[in-house]
Amino acid sequence: MGVSRQLSLLLLALGAMFLQQTFAALGRSLPPIIAPAIVADLRLDPAWLGIYVGLAALAALVFQLGCGSFIIRHGALRMSQVALVLLALGLFAASAGPLALFALSAVIGGGGAAISTPASSHLLGRYSPPRHAPLVFSVKQTAVPAGLLLAGLLGPLLTGWLGWRATLQIAGAACLAFALMLEPLRREFDADRVPTRAFRLSDFRTTLASVTGSADLRNLSFACFAFNGLQTVFTSYFVIYLTDLGYSLAAAGLVFSIAMVLAVPGRILWGWVGSGHVPPRQVMGGLALAMAASAGLSGLYGPSWPVLLIGLVAAGMSATAMSWHGVLLAETARLAPEGMRGAATGGVLSFGQTGALLMPLLYALLLGLTGSHGLGFALSGVPALLVGAALLRR
Repeated sequence: MGVSRQLSLLLLALGAMFLQQTFAALGRSLPPIIAPAIVADLRLDPAWLGIYVGLAALAALVFQLGCGSFIIRHGALRMSQVALVLLALGLFAASAGPLALFALSAVIGGGGAAISTPASSHLLGRYSPPRHAPLVFSVKQTAVPAGLLLAGLLGPLLTGWLGWRATLQIAGAACLAFALMLEPLRREFDADRVPTRAFRLSDFRTTLASVTGSADLRNLSFACFAFNGLQTVFTSYFVIYLTDLGYSLAAAGLVFSIAMVLAVPGRILWGWVGSGHVPPRQVMGGLALAMAASAGLSGLYGPSWPVLLIGLVAAGMSATAMSWHGVLLAETARLAPEGMRGAATGGVLSFGQTGALLMPLLYALLLGLTGSHGLGFALSGVPALLVGAALLRR
């Protein structure tokens, strides 16, 4: 393969996976972003949000552990399309309104969003030069804050104009449209698929063994648990935290979106730093300590805090808890056994989904018992503090 063709394919794969993950982040984060409107309309307890997020994380855990065989059999691009279709179905189900359908939407949408990252990692791992993989993966992962930015800006705006149900339906239609747009790329990007590969229940154990049997991948798994758990708490509860402090939904969404802007250059910066300048392990250790500090400061928010100070702390959270993905995923792909990048990524991310499952549920429990958002934020930063100390010590 010539250098120019290889570069062209890399850029095409990167663009396709960037947009795929943008829609995945938008679809998964939109219900929590506009949750204040949903909670008010359906007269729900705000702690219900933790149940929704927990169900989505549980579904994501199962899907990430089991998606490796499907990626090998059907191809990374086809599974990216499946992820987008599932997200769309989840958003349509949530727009119907009853709590039973909300629970179903969390399972469907959470599972769909979970497939998107292992599929994109498998695809980009084929075309990325190893030395530049952290930067390539970081650029791809800037799609997540891009999706959150869109959700934070457009979600409250469309909800105010059209209502929360129509907002969810529009997002679902966008996911379906982009899934169709990916179809012409499948011949090239799914050329490595193995149609004879069958799914077996033992694949769950094989995926876990692929990461727990390696000390390096095991350490990345524990880091992913802490980082993804804190990230999920931040993206799920920050807006509703500010509305409880007296901000309108539009104002809280604007603060959240402005903070998300920093995650885009942040992910690229940390990817560049980890591409031969500083060992990726040290980059992740520094980010862990910084995100723990940001979580602790977020726990101190109060009605007397000026919006600028709240925004600065949120920006610190965005630049750390929202910006570690490219470095960690590139390291995972580098350390994975040959041909097992998708499965190994799914295994590491399954630990992250465990954090995304447990930490919001703990947050919801604390919120129900104490009524305090601050305590939940502060405690959610403790695992990151421990991981940061361990990574830098080693």
